[in-house]
Amino acid sequence: METRRRTLLKALIWNLIGLASMSIVGYALSGSLRLGGGIAVANTLLGLVCYLIYERIWTRIRWGRHV
Repeated sequence: METRRRTLLKALIWNLIGLASMSIVGYALSGSLRLGGGIAVANTLLGLVCYLIYERIWTRIRWGRHV
């Protein structure tokens, strides 16, 4: 089983990667650093919360595990 601390660290690193890529996409599509950055931050926060919930749910599912 994965610890909550490990799940959180994985989520933070993944979301930092997502923040960087979404900032680039947001800027490219809008031409505005402020708008592109705002979209990226909102997306990252939502993605982080969803990822943490998703991972914690899967830690409770025994299917597919070899113990």
